[in-house]
Amino acid sequence: MRKTQLGDTVRVHYTGKFENGEIFDSSQVEGREPLTATLSETPQLIKGFADGLYEMTEGQQKTLEINPEDAYGHVIDDLISEVPLEQLPEGVSVGDVLQAEGPMGPVIVRVNEVNESVAIIDANHPLAGKKLIFDIELINIVE
Repeated sequence: MRKTQLGDTVRVHYTGKFENGEIFDSSQVEGREPLTATLSETPQLIKGFADGLYEMTEGQQKTLEINPEDAYGHVIDDLISEVPLEQLPEGVSVGDVLQAEGPMGPVIVRVNEVNESVAIIDANHPLAGKKLIFDIELINIVE
């Protein structure tokens, strides 16, 4: 049976979870198709996920444990800042996702904390700093 290699387009079912077992994403929920991606020098996927797809055969299943540096990176403290509430939309609350203007254009931020006068916003990826575990199954190599 042929193993995946650079240049192959693959279809994969996956379930992503945190170390505590909490699921954060899955292709196996109703209405979703398997993930389709091409294995390339410039991966379309996070590095650890893409690397885990090499040398797999159709139907093979495995679990990938991906450290932050091979996923969404570590939390960068400089991307967390305090913003006066008057500079944010009225009624902003913890968990809200906003678009802000950064030095290089629009950036998505999450509201982590709100008090009487300021909010703490975070421009890190929501999965930054986390070890990710993916149960994957290679459905097929697309010909």
